[in-house]
Amino acid sequence: MSDDEQTSVPLEEFLARMPMGALNEKMGIELLEVSAERIVGTMPVEGNTQPYGLLHGGASVVLAESLGSVGSARHAHPDRVAVGIDINATHHRAATSGTVTGVATPVHLGRTSACFEVVITDERGKRVCTSRITCALVPADRVGR
Repeated sequence: MSDDEQTSVPLEEFLARMPMGALNEKMGIELLEVSAERIVGTMPVEGNTQPYGLLHGGASVVLAESLGSVGSARHAHPDRVAVGIDINATHHRAATSGTVTGVATPVHLGRTSACFEVVITDERGKRVCTSRITCALVPADRVGR
């Protein structure tokens, strides 16, 4: 599939080819945009908090990994699949309510790896978390062996 064909694939069709998985459903993650330039998704704070009522740092990492993985999978398609090999996150401020939005942009799109920066913001546009995820792009026929 050429990049033009990938860009023109509707979000619903892309997701049908690559389902998000049960964890994303439990977290309430929704994809809003998938393109070669960026992947955008949201997640509610409610239900994803730690004991003090703040957005759990691990929840931010789940959102970041989901968005970066989708971008990597989109880049790797159709003959390779993306497998996460590294992720890090810096938590800048707390979110206590509403919805957070993650925007993943490519840092590197290669033949064997892809790397995305993910910026997560609250409803005021304030940065909550910055993450970077790297995925190995492995031949599709080698997955599951």
